[in-house]
Amino acid sequence: MAKYDRKDHLHQRAKKEGLRSRAAYKLQEVQKSSKLLAKGYRVFDLGCWPGGWLEIAAGLVGNSGRVVGVDRAEVDPEIPFSQVTAMVGDLEDVDIAERLRASLGADRADVILSDAAPKLTGIRETDRANVERLLEAIEALLPELLAPGGSLLIKILEGPEAQVVDRRIRKSFDSAKTTKLKSTRKGSTERYLLARGYHGGQGEPTPIR
Repeated sequence: MAKYDRKDHLHQRAKKEGLRSRAAYKLQEVQKSSKLLAKGYRVFDLGCWPGGWLEIAAGLVGNSGRVVGVDRAEVDPEIPFSQVTAMVGDLEDVDIAERLRASLGADRADVILSDAAPKLTGIRETDRANVERLLEAIEALLPELLAPGGSLLIKILEGPEAQVVDRRIRKSFDSAKTTKLKSTRKGSTERYLLARGYHGGQGEPTPIR
């Protein structure tokens, strides 16, 4: 994981532009290249704190869309868009899917986003296990939260455990690709899995070229 640097130019740019975090530029980069979100879309953001992706997603789906985020930490201050709700909760809570759907006002979302990462301990085995657990929690929620044909954008950190979950998630989509974003911090090992055409694990993914 790259070391946090307040002198990072995107951190400084985000601060100047009034954005909550530099992570906003990651979603903008994906949107520019892949047109992931559109007006009227219903979106879940799993692990949404501090709200950088919520802000960008809100603008992309517009007033006719809906964005619901969840995180263990409260998003404060609140996102100033009526189409956005940020909930406090854990992805492993037994009622989390029900709460998310109730807030969304629909059975399933068109897109699930996740830029979440567990807090690092510095102990490689522990950190890898925590990354795997987070990815498995998101994977387990897909059948309950993502509409057929829907899309997923999720952060994947290095480690064999994460790669196993990555390969398993891919099997639930028609197409999938992993990319390193230009807006990722220098030295970071994070990648982003963009998968489209959710079918719940029936069939094999077709790689996106």
